Amino acid sequence: MLRFGILSTARIGRELVVPAIQDAENCVVTAIASRNIDNARAMADRFSVPHAFGSYDEMLQSDLIDAVYIPLPTSQHIEWSLKAAEAGKHVLCEKPIALKADEIDQLIAVRDRKAVVISEAYMVTYAPVWRKVRSLLAEGAIGRLRHVQGAFTYFNRDPGNMRNIPALGGGGLPDIGVYPTMTTRFATGQEPLRVQAVTERDPEFGTDIYSSVKADFGTFELTFYISTQMAARQVMVFHGDQGFIEVRSPFNADRYGAEEIELTNQRHNESQIFRFQDSRQYKCEAEAFARAALGQKEEIVTLENSRANQRFIDAIYRASDKDGWETI
Repeated sequence: MLRFGILSTARIGRELVVPAIQDAENCVVTAIASRNIDNARAMADRFSVPHAFGSYDEMLQSDLIDAVYIPLPTSQHIEWSLKAAEAGKHVLCEKPIALKADEIDQLIAVRDRKAVVISEAYMVTYAPVWRKVRSLLAEGAIGRLRHVQGAFTYFNRDPGNMRNIPALGGGGLPDIGVYPTMTTRFATGQEPLRVQAVTERDPEFGTDIYSSVKADFGTFELTFYISTQMAARQVMVFHGDQGFIEVRSPFNADRYGAEEIELTNQRHNESQIFRFQDSRQYKCEAEAFARAALGQKEEIVTLENSRANQRFIDAIYRASDKDGWETI
């Protein structure tokens, strides 16, 4: 069993990841750390976790854990991933693991030097839904892929929410723009060459709240929009010359409806629907990470993959400040 320590009592950990780890077959939460020991103990009691720490550093130095899960604000991901790896702990860090692609190089260096696993927590890449999309594309179910279309939006104008605070790494592209980019790259196995984009920032918060993106992958195009101040929506569509695949509720099934894939043929007179009633993508993520950390062969999100995805996001920001194409 891989023994996890949770670095903070953040909501995503409390509501999604800690329950998934506790439900997993090959890992368990052994400790909770918070800068407030009472908060750490309260969360530990809630999940029957045996140990609580009032210091992140204290937990990292403990021999009670083998790995850490980091759901801290984005601006702190690099700092604490480095500290955890230096302490010899494996690291599962929430996305985005960095705000600039070149920041990831130092993580790669410490990963190799300390012989630990460091992975960005893209739960979608472990979800049966996205494994099925990748399989359908590889099988040629829609013929030649010509276009991918996507959207991910929600409405949040809470000034106290980290997503609206630039100093904490807030903004639409770091929070949700990474999903259409990662899932397209994951499903197709291809990388973007250049990008065009328009981005709007909130005049009060200063964060990016809307982006419309067009990316050239060479053999197909990806277009998507994201927003933190629009009505909630999620969709991804892969369109080929022989049919198309529509992925419904592709990222957060519990909040955006049932997880479904619909495969429709060229003439639009025949379709197949694949339903996933409970993909438990966070549990799949925890188990895959644990297998990798325990030395077993497993496909996980590598830091090289993370760096490539962040280069895509970095290029979107650059493209938003100019007319025309930006090379990735």
